[in-house]
Amino acid sequence: MMMLVSGLVLFLGIHLVPTLPGMRNRLLERYGDKRYKGVFSLVSAIGLVLIVIGYARAPDGARLFAPFPFAMAIAPIAMAVSFVLLAAANMKTRIRSAVRHPMLIGVGIWALVHLLANGTEKATLLFGAFLAYAVIDLASASSRHAFKPFRPVARQDAIALVAGVLLALLVMTFHRQLFGVRTVPWGL
Repeated sequence: MMMLVSGLVLFLGIHLVPTLPGMRNRLLERYGDKRYKGVFSLVSAIGLVLIVIGYARAPDGARLFAPFPFAMAIAPIAMAVSFVLLAAANMKTRIRSAVRHPMLIGVGIWALVHLLANGTEKATLLFGAFLAYAVIDLASASSRHAFKPFRPVARQDAIALVAGVLLALLVMTFHRQLFGVRTVPWGL
């Protein structure tokens, strides 16, 4: 479990630096844009690897609560929405223009549904941490007005929609091979 915790601290910790503009600006001034982004990427990658390996190796731990049936029932639709939001996050889409921070909302949906559909100690730690991160970062981004206006491109909405739904279907289909749990009737 320690590897999972370490990965969460590294990955989410570095992703929370932008919520502290003073700290972020000092780091940018001290190290420059390229070095800052390089360290950010390296720490993120190390954290992500530790999360994946740590989660796989950690025992489930105590069952903290029973999975919520409605969370399992809505998971396929919620995941499709989440993946569309994630796909739209770095594109000039009407989706991004309307919701402002689609990546954080997508991560929040993903984390909340997985949190409620599990209930084990390690799942609660993982998905609870990501949900807390998404809420904190979304609140910070909104208060900092961290949104740059752009002109939406309809074609990019179509790409985000198709790519997000296809990726969600692929992940659901292979969820058992990837994560050990079959989540949909057609899953392999």
